[in-house]
Amino acid sequence: MRTRSEVSARAAGTVRDAVRGAVEDAVRAPSVHNTQPWRFGVRGSRISLRADPDRRLDVADPQGREMLISCGAALYNLRLSLRARGFDPVVRPLPDPDRPHLLADVYAEPDGEQADVDTLRDHEQIARRRTHRGAFRDEPVPEGVRNALRYEAEREGARLVQAVDAHVKGALAALTEAAEHVQQRVPSYAAEIARWAPSPGTARRDGVQEGSYPVRTPLTEPHFPARDFARGHGWGVEPAGEHGDALAGIVVLLVTGEDTPEAWLRAGQALERVLLRAAEHDLSAAYHTQALQVPELRAFIQHHFCGDAHPQMLLRIGVPEGGDLTTVRRPVEDVLTEDV
Repeated sequence: MRTRSEVSARAAGTVRDAVRGAVEDAVRAPSVHNTQPWRFGVRGSRISLRADPDRRLDVADPQGREMLISCGAALYNLRLSLRARGFDPVVRPLPDPDRPHLLADVYAEPDGEQADVDTLRDHEQIARRRTHRGAFRDEPVPEGVRNALRYEAEREGARLVQAVDAHVKGALAALTEAAEHVQQRVPSYAAEIARWAPSPGTARRDGVQEGSYPVRTPLTEPHFPARDFARGHGWGVEPAGEHGDALAGIVVLLVTGEDTPEAWLRAGQALERVLLRAAEHDLSAAYHTQALQVPELRAFIQHHFCGDAHPQMLLRIGVPEGGDLTTVRRPVEDVLTEDV
């Protein structure tokens, strides 16, 4: 028969293992330029998620909006992973106004029950989800799946707005391309993004490395510009293949009613929730953030295509063509510390 101290030690070990496993899942989230702009502090059953300001893109993302969306995606994985391990994640978002980089405290409360089938299925998608950097097949996304994706976004307080009309798609593509040209005229922008394009063979475990994305090829018209990381672009959008259609799949805007740090964090959780549901149906996403990084163009998109909701992400979702590409991640030891 175990003593009380032995039972307590075993319970503490279970919590410790669950917390570490949850952080391991959290760092699999997508992030702008694969900057992985997060840190985690652990004290007992509390996990603190913090933004890492040294990894913010000061030129492309001066407000830290995309940084917080990235961290929000990690927060959703953290929540889901704890639930899959039999814990109830109690989340306090932005708990201290005097510490703006402290984004959330998450408490792993014992649930007393095993995770249900739906939770375990969703958790499995964390390892399957990949950003797609190639063409999409000319296959429709079924209406039932589109409805499911919208539902997942709404569960996190966001919405998906699908661009159905060809003129809307063309306008979004043109605005994205215009933003790319505007950004390329800013030397500090190119220098900033070059920082996140490490050379082949590097030991770094962040950024988008040369060789992890396809060769730049012509696109059909209208198109969303390819993102050439060596010259400086965003979340991993790549060109269609030689015969691919750049507009295959669906084009959606992820929007929120507010445009605050809390809304950005919520948008990131909604984004990851949508991506995991898409992965369940063998779908992947490509991101197009150029126009949303130019304030005037973001305001234009908000007014004309979002019903005055605030656009947080523009992405395509579809059946990927070609093999998966590798994505590097920093080891948990680099982002996890013990709080005192």
